[in-house]
Amino acid sequence: MEIIRLAGLIPVLMLTACHGTDQPNTSVKNDVPTEWKFNFFTPKALPALVTFAAILDADGKDYRFNTLNSTSALPGVIGEWNDKDRAPGGYWNHVERPPKHILFCWDSIIDKTVYETHLTLSAAVVEKMRSPSGKSDPYNNTYDTLLIGLAPEGKVAVWLQGIGFEPNYRVTPSVLKTVSGDKLDICRGVTKHPNGYKYYGDTPDFIRGKVYPYGSW
Repeated sequence: MEIIRLAGLIPVLMLTACHGTDQPNTSVKNDVPTEWKFNFFTPKALPALVTFAAILDADGKDYRFNTLNSTSALPGVIGEWNDKDRAPGGYWNHVERPPKHILFCWDSIIDKTVYETHLTLSAAVVEKMRSPSGKSDPYNNTYDTLLIGLAPEGKVAVWLQGIGFEPNYRVTPSVLKTVSGDKLDICRGVTKHPNGYKYYGDTPDFIRGKVYPYGSW
């Protein structure tokens, strides 16, 4: 697994954390999963790519991801977010405790821009990810997957993936800040498109005749 845990990132993540006043309950129940997952996605034909992620989990462990699961476009997400579509998983995007503070770099191909997002989950959301839901489900009884949607204008939205067939659970981070341009810090120069951006696939046809940002995000 290409995860580098480095203490040097902790001050950066804690700088984000200082904007939130709540602290997580770090006691771990015995009936919770052994890992938590996080996946990124975009609306249909509005591509973006997450290139780097740093996470401080609820127990203070620091992770850096230079290799991540693909940032998938969801065909059912058109014009606005919904609570039913889910990003597919993969091998890389998981941590040992619920994620608390997340910093990630992403190429918004549709915006032709590099963004840097700082995201902190509230103590209540972290506890919801630790705790059994009380629902009857033969596969997983805990909200163990975070879904992060990326849209034009650098807009970011967050859900806990629903259990079984229930809808996803939209959450409001206690900190959510996205910057670009000369405000980039960690993400300055981090891109998979050093020679510029070009629309591809079904994007040109999809956006033809539509008005940017192609929906309400």
